[in-house]
Amino acid sequence: MTDSGATLRTYLERDELLVCPGVHDPLTARVADAVGFDAIYMTGYGTSLSKTGYPDAGFITMPEMIENAGNIQERIDVPLIADADNGYGNATNVIRTVREYIKAGVGAIHIEDQTFPKRCGHTKGRQVIPREEAVGKIEAAADVRDDRAEDFVLIARTDARGTGDGSLDEAIGRANDFLAAGADVAFVEGPTDDTELERIGREVDGPLVYNFVGDLGSSPYVDLASLEEWGFDVVLFPITSTLSTIANVYADLSTFADDPVAAMRDIDDAFNSQPVGSLHEFSGFPEVVEWERQYLPDQEQDKYEDSLGDDLESE
Repeated sequence: MTDSGATLRTYLERDELLVCPGVHDPLTARVADAVGFDAIYMTGYGTSLSKTGYPDAGFITMPEMIENAGNIQERIDVPLIADADNGYGNATNVIRTVREYIKAGVGAIHIEDQTFPKRCGHTKGRQVIPREEAVGKIEAAADVRDDRAEDFVLIARTDARGTGDGSLDEAIGRANDFLAAGADVAFVEGPTDDTELERIGREVDGPLVYNFVGDLGSSPYVDLASLEEWGFDVVLFPITSTLSTIANVYADLSTFADDPVAAMRDIDDAFNSQPVGSLHEFSGFPEVVEWERQYLPDQEQDKYEDSLGDDLESE
């Protein structure tokens, strides 16, 4: 398997912005991979909502997040950047968190400085832990990276801009401290306008992430050329697949409620218009057939003779 962290590091060394669509499960990740991106991002919000039905407010657990990340990375051919929330505890808990994400095979994670329970970085009510404690968590994470997987990419996020007593000054200070503590990339959550983005790019001394949340939060729509000009290296679109899923399923099922047969035809037509093959092909059945031919006894192949159903081999 390709070293996802090493691949990500080569992308960070390029002069162009790394654009990462957000996904919330292996299915949406495989769609993103089929479209073609250099890297993909696992959203914490979408993971929480899709796996538990609850919002991004500290309800999902570390094992659930890591299981999802591992399943996604297993089924795509590009590096995954995964949300690791606030590391699920203090610095000692962060040690296990980073070890588990490394075992899951992902290329990178980001850890934030919110208190527990954390919440979406574009909602009111967020609080951050003291800076010294946050730096200790990043130091612990960096030590695990250096010991277990030196190419693993550690992204350190601060939510200090959006707290009641926070400020951009504090956020920039934390970002630089996190980089000094061993983070590979800094992530200042919640800048409110182009002026703040330009200042972050100027004053944070290291690679930068921008979280492009669209209408979801307080950060602006901005063209990608400007982000590059200001010094940003990675842009995450965390909620794209989740919003698309909700919007499209709602629209399709609303039509389905009125005329199920006509709606099913429309859904078939929409799916068949995409260049992903049949559902069986997209899901990986041809690969399963090949495994069976390679590893199962010859008599096991007889089940395909005279049985009904779709041909599961690649066309």
